[in-house]
Amino acid sequence: MQTSPARFSRRGFIAAAGSLLTVQPLRAQTGELRFDHAYGETVLPGPAKRVVSLGYTTQDSLLALGVVPQAIRYWYGDHPNGVWPWAQELLGGAQPALMTGEVSIETVASLAPELIVAIGSGISQSEYALLSQIAPVLMHEADSTPYGMPWDAELRMIARATGTSERAETLISGLRDRFSALRTQHPDWQGRSAVCAWHEGGQTSAFLGGDSRVQVLREMGFHLPEALARMQGADGFYTALSPEDLSPIDADLLMWISSGGQADDLAALAMRRTLRANAEGREIFCDALLSGALSFGSVLSMPYALDRLEPEIAAALDGDPATVVPSAQEAGLL
Repeated sequence: MQTSPARFSRRGFIAAAGSLLTVQPLRAQTGELRFDHAYGETVLPGPAKRVVSLGYTTQDSLLALGVVPQAIRYWYGDHPNGVWPWAQELLGGAQPALMTGEVSIETVASLAPELIVAIGSGISQSEYALLSQIAPVLMHEADSTPYGMPWDAELRMIARATGTSERAETLISGLRDRFSALRTQHPDWQGRSAVCAWHEGGQTSAFLGGDSRVQVLREMGFHLPEALARMQGADGFYTALSPEDLSPIDADLLMWISSGGQADDLAALAMRRTLRANAEGREIFCDALLSGALSFGSVLSMPYALDRLEPEIAAALDGDPATVVPSAQEAGLL
């Protein structure tokens, strides 16, 4: 489930040193667009049409805005063109280049993009500088973690860079209305604690406040338990837990995030039985597709996640330990 920062190939650096990346400096002109972010300032002469998506999930934002990327960065999952089911139809038959593993400088340069979206890509500042020789590069905001830029802020930044701000505001308004309606329909959820955790290979970990999965829970009215909120983690988005003490994740709602095939490992985790969430039937098991939707945390994936989560959460938080949570039963966790 963890995302590893991108690294460039040796061939990429060689290519970058050659004539392939000879570019003209951007000149100030009417209509130019300026973006402040974690690595400085990016300037565009105007809205971009040709876009490469280097962020692990930024293809969703681009597709939602009607911009089909020339290339997409593969994260995980077995889906055509690296695009998950909630966004597939927006490709419209297009087949963007799919970049797996290391980023190829040659590939990016050969596409002659007008914009490189690297929000949530994990690239370093020196890598950003190298890519900026090809085209302007967008990074996460300075006050966000590399993988924790809020979904609406990301959408607005990309929309301004692609001349689709009006569409972005419509999408944001629609999803905010959806969250607002959900909070109104479930007042008993408001102010309760919730955790997204996973267990694999003997290690249990949980996502922190800077992560997209936790942002979705926050939009529904939940918050992290105090013990977990105080913990520090890798890149600000997750933390590993002691195998002898899982108490930091003992929340009103405990959601287990799966990357596929983790149910057996989780069912065998003896320390789960020490948690009140387990004893009182307040666990949800998210399969690979639902986990992916939460992990993307995009304007396209969140509506899919909400459709599936609402009945699950209602069952988990109805106050009756005897109520069966379907996903937990199907995963063999009961």
